Amino acid sequence: MDCLIKDAGLAQEGRKKIEWVRGFMPLIQMIEDRFRRERPFEGLRLAMSIHLEAKTARTALLLKAGGAEVYATGCNPLSTQDDVAAGLSTLGVTVCAWYNSTQEEYHDHLIATLQNKPHILIDDGGDLTQILCEERPDLAECLLGGGEETTTGVMRLRARAAEGKLPFPMVCVNDA
Repeated sequence: MDCLIKDAGLAQEGRKKIEWVRGFMPLIQMIEDRFRRERPFEGLRLAMSIHLEAKTARTALLLKAGGAEVYATGCNPLSTQDDVAAGLSTLGVTVCAWYNSTQEEYHDHLIATLQNKPHILIDDGGDLTQILCEERPDLAECLLGGGEETTTGVMRLRARAAEGKLPFPMVCVNDA
């Protein structure tokens, strides 16, 4: 799948930001080094909906270093940084996001990110989970489970689980 980004010409600036935050995240670097050796996610596809900026780009790269095939999209069209999205797309992560996308474009980005039929889901706000449960359950056929980090997303998960409409396990990250 091709990346869906606003401007590939911003990649160098995005890579600079991603590299700059590396210096402030020594624990992530240590885990990344370990993951690069041990490859705990080898052969797994991972879809993530995140605030697409330099710190979360480092998380995507950490998971990639662990062997995952990583697909990333923004969880909020206004928090996506186009330069970081472009930079991340040149570092082996498939990115489908751009700043200030319309609701239709945002939805298209979410669907595109799920087209890989992920094994693992990292959701921020519950939009990926909503699509997999309501619109496109066919894209969840390989899903082992995932995690949700926001209070809003967790509330959506708990309501869905109470109704018996959560067909895969999800970890509420803030409860971990």
